Amino acid sequence: MSEARTTTNHDEIRKWAEARDGHPAMVDTKGSGGILRIDFGEPEDGLEQIEWDEFFRVFDDNKLAFLYQDEVKSGKTSRFNKFVER
Repeated sequence: MSEARTTTNHDEIRKWAEARDGHPAMVDTKGSGGILRIDFGEPEDGLEQIEWDEFFRVFDDNKLAFLYQDEVKSGKTSRFNKFVER
């Protein structure tokens, strides 16, 4: 299993997500602010797809970092990710 890493680099985050068929999204909170997510494959109910520009605006405004993993123990591609405070 590869170690989890943390980054704030927009290009690195976007490349990681897109390599896994991931799209920027927010939890649909009906106007009470957004909780960022990476949505994989078909759009998930309760998530609103957004543009990368909006995603990174919220990411930076909330001073977030992206915690992620490249591979699981077996060597397969990992989708593990989490948004954490910088």
